[in-house]
Amino acid sequence: MKIIGINASPKGKESKTLELVESVLRGSESMGADTEYLDLYQYTIQYCTACGTCYAKGECTLFDDFPELLEKMLDADGIVLGSPNYINSVSAPMKAMFDRMADAIHCQMFRKKFGCSVCTAGGSREDDVVAYMNDVLETLGATVVGGVGVAIGRDPSKMEPAKAQAYDLGKKLVQSIRGEIKYPEQDAARANRLDYFRQLVIDNKDRFAHEYDWYVRMGWIKE
Repeated sequence: MKIIGINASPKGKESKTLELVESVLRGSESMGADTEYLDLYQYTIQYCTACGTCYAKGECTLFDDFPELLEKMLDADGIVLGSPNYINSVSAPMKAMFDRMADAIHCQMFRKKFGCSVCTAGGSREDDVVAYMNDVLETLGATVVGGVGVAIGRDPSKMEPAKAQAYDLGKKLVQSIRGEIKYPEQDAARANRLDYFRQLVIDNKDRFAHEYDWYVRMGWIKE
């Protein structure tokens, strides 16, 4: 079992978000998972230009580190997303990464994956940012097992309890991947989402040639 943690904080080893991501990974390791930590600020991710080439050919016209990052995500069983709260949203590299994943969303490439999110904030809205990252995971097709958000600007002592929660979240992530915890409501929503994107791909078969072929290969469209 492989779990990766992606941290979108620019503060390197001084990052408080790093502490939460690493706590999740340690919790997963305690349950026997192999883990890998990725610092998103060490990757070059250009902005999506909405050209549609990925829909048509499964390729991107931009040349940067995104394909390597996506491959690591696709090879993982579990994904941990971490970002500080930057004006009630994620930091710029995380958003740039999300924007490059439109093809992965259309193709529901994360259907067999599980994920969670963590966020640190100075003042507030940390839970909103966690919810946003988890919503992206669900939109990609993954099952979300929870999240941890903490505002530490006025009370840094909240960090230690948050790290303990993150550690437990890592254990829950492994249990979920093993099938020990079920998510029937998400399963139903995921089935509905697949139906929606399947019809979208069928309706745009000529423009979305790569995605149509993907659905056929996956057995989601019968010819």
